[in-house]
Amino acid sequence: MSEKLTNIFYESHSGSWAFLLILFVVAFLLAKGGKAKGAKIVGMVLRLFYIIMLVSGVGMLIGFSFPLVYVLKGILAVILIGLMEMILGRTQRREKTGTFWILLVIFVAIVVLMGFGVISF
Repeated sequence: MSEKLTNIFYESHSGSWAFLLILFVVAFLLAKGGKAKGAKIVGMVLRLFYIIMLVSGVGMLIGFSFPLVYVLKGILAVILIGLMEMILGRTQRREKTGTFWILLVIFVAIVVLMGFGVISF
């Protein structure tokens, strides 16, 4: 894979994180506030960013020849997406989400630290 294509994947991946987190918070606040239609729309846009993140992440994995630390980061990121979806779904159903928030914060910290190379092996 060319260095230019790998760089495109990297830039789209790193640039999407801020949007992903902002959209998640907005979707959560809308769901918590009982604005079902707004939460559904923002949730769909959030899912689009999940796809962008996953595709660009897989592209970078291919470009970097599948280093173990990034494969593990990808697995944790998929779990992170699942946690985000569980929080949104449980919030809409008015169920407790405390444990999922704790796990979300832990997984976000680990994934970000792995992405910046603070955690490596």
